[in-house]
Amino acid sequence: MAPLISIEGIGRSFGDGPPVFEDLWLSVQQGEFVCIIGHSGCGKTTVLNILAGLDRPSAGAVLVAGQEITGPSLDRAVVFQGHALLPWRTALGNVAYAVRSRWPRASRNEVEARARRAIALVGLAGAELKKPAELSGGMKQRVGIARALSIEPKILLMDEPFSALDALTRGTLQDEARRICTSSGQTTVMITHDVDEAIYLADKIVLMTNGPNAQVAEIVVNPLPADRVRTDLHHDSRYTAVRNHLIDFLVDRSRTFRDAPPAGYDRTRPPVARPYHDVRGVVPNALP
Repeated sequence: MAPLISIEGIGRSFGDGPPVFEDLWLSVQQGEFVCIIGHSGCGKTTVLNILAGLDRPSAGAVLVAGQEITGPSLDRAVVFQGHALLPWRTALGNVAYAVRSRWPRASRNEVEARARRAIALVGLAGAELKKPAELSGGMKQRVGIARALSIEPKILLMDEPFSALDALTRGTLQDEARRICTSSGQTTVMITHDVDEAIYLADKIVLMTNGPNAQVAEIVVNPLPADRVRTDLHHDSRYTAVRNHLIDFLVDRSRTFRDAPPAGYDRTRPPVARPYHDVRGVVPNALP
């Protein structure tokens, strides 16, 4: 099956300095939840901005459903680190603004109904008429997620959306995000620094080497069952093993892979997604 998203050898440079990343390859299938992790400076957010059409690659191309991205589209919705809500609008008004952009000819009643459904989806029914100043940080971020989902995007892009929240709120919103994306089959690409978040949410975890000249070193298939529950994770031996694998990468291999790629590695070919226990010692883009 052809991927919904195909990142084909992209690079991004700023000014005369070395590229932040280069020869980046990645494909995402319809309905997959993919997390990208790596150290600050490897270009994770830049990749997301290119996917959103807010930035352009210096080399290569990104295709969505076979069409090259040339700018923003309502088929791709972004949830930012900050909630980015309009402070003079209510929660309902913020979401309705997005709905109106997606369906400009819809009646006022239809726009409000769609906005209310999106707000209820993230558990905020009853708070529709509150303005951002009246909402907690977690509630604001829920409105941001509702706004993104309200336009029924083909692709949901999330840039560390829970990083500024306290641990309890972050866990609750992770649960909400997983529930919504699993039940709806929403294709999602998320940037995170949180290894546990990636293991809980993602179907595949993309590991980027340190920048500059960053690249995709590994694509790890999450070994945990699709119906995983947060409270059971620490009892699963696969959770501990894949967590150790990811942390080992961030501590050590994210740097050494960039500086000394394994023999036979060809950065112009896309890496192969593999189970975590098959990754170590394997050339990432060798044929399976």
